[in-house]
Amino acid sequence: MTEHAYIYDAVRTPRGKGKADGKLYEVKPISLLTQQLKALQKRNDLDTSLVSDVVMGCVTPVGEQGMNIAKSAAMLVGWNETVAGLTLNRFCASGLEAINLAAAKVASGYDDLLVAGGVESMSRVPMGMDGGAWAQDPETNMHAGFMPQGLAADLIATLEGFSREAVDQFAADSHAKAARAEKEGYFIKSEIPVVDQNDLVILDRNEMIRPETNLSTLNQLKASFAKMADMGFNAVAYQKYPTVERLNHVHTAGNSSGISDGAAAVLIGSKKIGDQLGLAPRARILATAVIGSEPTIMLTGPAPATRQALKKAGLDFKDIDLFEVNEAFASVVLKFQKDTGVPLEKINVNGGAIAMGHPLGATGAILTSSILDELDRRNLRYGVVTLCVGAGMGIATVFERIG
Repeated sequence: MTEHAYIYDAVRTPRGKGKADGKLYEVKPISLLTQQLKALQKRNDLDTSLVSDVVMGCVTPVGEQGMNIAKSAAMLVGWNETVAGLTLNRFCASGLEAINLAAAKVASGYDDLLVAGGVESMSRVPMGMDGGAWAQDPETNMHAGFMPQGLAADLIATLEGFSREAVDQFAADSHAKAARAEKEGYFIKSEIPVVDQNDLVILDRNEMIRPETNLSTLNQLKASFAKMADMGFNAVAYQKYPTVERLNHVHTAGNSSGISDGAAAVLIGSKKIGDQLGLAPRARILATAVIGSEPTIMLTGPAPATRQALKKAGLDFKDIDLFEVNEAFASVVLKFQKDTGVPLEKINVNGGAIAMGHPLGATGAILTSSILDELDRRNLRYGVVTLCVGAGMGIATVFERIG
């Protein structure tokens, strides 16, 4: 590595409900993305001929999200024809992996300025539309020990002893923190309202936050994944983890991440290009890591990935001021906290995907934008973004705020 990569700006949409009755259902996924590219260009008076590549994560890159949506968006928004485009899929880590890849290209000296991020319209392109052998080919999923993620989350809760009350309390806290942050305007700096063709606002606030959520309301929800277990997937869990006598089904729609729509874009470049353009860097990307973990339980990657990234950065957990751990399921974050000893007061301080939703390919980039904003607001130095990933992976990135 010849130098660090720097983040000069980061923008994101508010997250919309990823169903046909959600406010962003009327918005094409490419429009979600082009509006973020426009915002980056306008906010930074950006000469797009200097951007070498647009790298975007998308977990279901078919239909309206197919045909390399990154390059399509750059063309649609009128960026210079010299700008290339790449769409990648590392499941839920895609948005952060796009940032990490862009950072590596800058740090290697191969590129000077890129845009990275992600997009997912789960209302218009439902999860799983792309198929795939891992889940749908019996030979593959039997060999790999495939089990739906919700059951993996229940397996974590069973093994770790996380009760229904514990995961529900975590979910209630997520909504409370997100509602407070929304009310106090903590998201305004980087959230770009989604507009229609006449520039009329469609969505300017995160649509899925429920401030009234509490233990009583959450307790009324039924377990979401018990029927899947009865279809035979419980046998997979018992085969891999013979000490488990019975899965404790604690996860519901209320303590799992919400299906949602959203997009995000991050401007990443070298120190040289920043000086040339007169841009002040917001943060430096110190280290990244991606790891493989046991594919049946699948969701335990954040702690080891973070540990590896911190080692590369020459830091320890105690050095980090804030963590964004994607709230795929409540047990994922509780497992991370238990394994690392990081105080909950440092984790997801403004709520997370349980309250605001998880637009798969965009989430990693959204969390990057979120942590940079909060580091700025609190005048803190170090932050980590980490996500669990399908098929047993984990990803983490270490950021150092500059300011």
